[in-house]
Amino acid sequence: MVDPLEAAWEVHRILTEMGIPYVVIGGIAVQCWGEPRFTRDVDVTVLAPLGEEEDVIRRILAAFKPRIGDALEFALRNRVCLVEVRGTAVDISLGLPGYEEEVMRRAIAYNVGGGRTVQVCSPEDLVVHKAVAGRPQDIQDIEGVVLRQGDKLDVEYIRKWLREFSFVLEEPEISERFERVWKKFVEDREAR
Repeated sequence: MVDPLEAAWEVHRILTEMGIPYVVIGGIAVQCWGEPRFTRDVDVTVLAPLGEEEDVIRRILAAFKPRIGDALEFALRNRVCLVEVRGTAVDISLGLPGYEEEVMRRAIAYNVGGGRTVQVCSPEDLVVHKAVAGRPQDIQDIEGVVLRQGDKLDVEYIRKWLREFSFVLEEPEISERFERVWKKFVEDREAR
């Protein structure tokens, strides 16, 4: 298995050559913006315009080794390509126009070593992704991002998108996941 940063670089190189816009999310983005933690995989979002999903999936599966036998069908059904790069698991999610385009615009270059960079989502977009996912590790990741980035975060941007996702998914808890962490951060800051 290759280091996830090496795998991210390989994904960057290939997707860039193919002209597919992408952004790294997940554990590598957490290393960039939050409390560093171990990650074994690479999570990426690519833009897949409506009606072009199958073409994008086929191109990705032609460039990377699929991790499952029915990779095309699985990706069409779940909007995620499960592939690997030299033994490292890579999940490539298909983003939609709208929010994901904003994520791509806001991405930053993150140095993965040797003068090589990959596009990583902004800390605000990482918080949004983590709040929507909502697993215990995601909440810890939100805490780490808020702790490290603090007042540099564009809180109104985060709130705007969390309101949207809470409404569309009919899950008010999505916004609350961030608000609880932010409230504690503000209280701790004011207590100092």
